[in-house]
Amino acid sequence: MNLTATSHSWDESVALFERRGLPESSYENLYDETYDVHPGSLAVDGELDLDALDLHGTGLVVDGDLTVTGPVLNLDDGCPALVVLGDLTAGAVYLGGDAKLLVRGSVKAGAFVGHMTDKLVMIGGDLAAGVTVLSNGFFPDLVGGALTGPVLAPAYALAELENEVTEGVAAEVLLPELLRADGEEDERFFDAPGVHGDRLFARLEAGRPVLRLPA
Repeated sequence: MNLTATSHSWDESVALFERRGLPESSYENLYDETYDVHPGSLAVDGELDLDALDLHGTGLVVDGDLTVTGPVLNLDDGCPALVVLGDLTAGAVYLGGDAKLLVRGSVKAGAFVGHMTDKLVMIGGDLAAGVTVLSNGFFPDLVGGALTGPVLAPAYALAELENEVTEGVAAEVLLPELLRADGEEDERFFDAPGVHGDRLFARLEAGRPVLRLPA
């Protein structure tokens, strides 16, 4: 990753957020500490592992668009925050730890997966994904625009969303090997109906497709 970042104090970070139009309701939930700011847009070839970011500050701010050819991944607690002051485009997004993800613009991903509840995820624009999977109490704190693409989620998660969504059926959306049969073990304990969390994560981490081809 060709990251060129400079350290910003909290006050300097807030001044940048305000200049770029990031709502206070988003950044007020961040830690008021220092942040590494990358000037302009950033392209990442391959995966972006949030747990492995080597930063001086509490998080990474991309002052532009962020494009990741592979997946954006988070499994652990305590990972740096990621703030994108433009749009985020990624092969996939998988949030399974306590990620803080703020995007001023829209998110476009082959798959967007959120598992467990201890997260801050706010998207100012649209969330457009080949599939969105919400599991074990996860749902975005904000999707300011449209949420497009099929959503695989338990009924309680669908009820929490303030967007009109297309409720998907796992067997019609995902590859057969990613489906969970009744009574089958899944160490990630996904409660999105019919989704095998272990196998889904393994394919996303490897950058492999997860969606059935259209008939």
